[in-house]
Amino acid sequence: MSACPGNLTTDAVLPCLATDDDASAAPHILAAAARTGTDIELRIHTSLTPFDVAAEQWFPAAVGFVVTVIVHTLDAATGGLRYLPPAEPAEWARAIFSTAGAAHGYFLGAVDPNTGTHRRGQLAYRLYLDTDPQVIPVPRQLITCPHYLLPGLDGRAEITIPTTA
Repeated sequence: MSACPGNLTTDAVLPCLATDDDASAAPHILAAAARTGTDIELRIHTSLTPFDVAAEQWFPAAVGFVVTVIVHTLDAATGGLRYLPPAEPAEWARAIFSTAGAAHGYFLGAVDPNTGTHRRGQLAYRLYLDTDPQVIPVPRQLITCPHYLLPGLDGRAEITIPTTA
């Protein structure tokens, strides 16, 4: 997965979803100090996985890529799990999704996105792209847990992470 320079206070580099041609590339991992918490570290894992699902009754076949962003919130000193309100992790997901031209994606919650089982200490987000790569609605055949539309950037969020991507 290639990288796009970000304008983050952490000097982090966001994964660049708009230019990735190789879906088998290694996942992108980013660590950043939380802006809304004391001594909390965010570990952000981004992966791009191809999908090709057959048509089902009422649902067309679909081919493309699923972008998964998993945000772990940890104590910076001990590495133990810490609570952080979901506004900041959601802003990181939106910033990553914006590198593909998306204003929003899906919030899955504190779950393993592949199985839908609860995962304490992590928040999962997803974005679905066709082969162009253009944003598409979630293909029904891929849903393993509820997908909640992550609102676009409209000024209501508590925190904004500016990027140059």
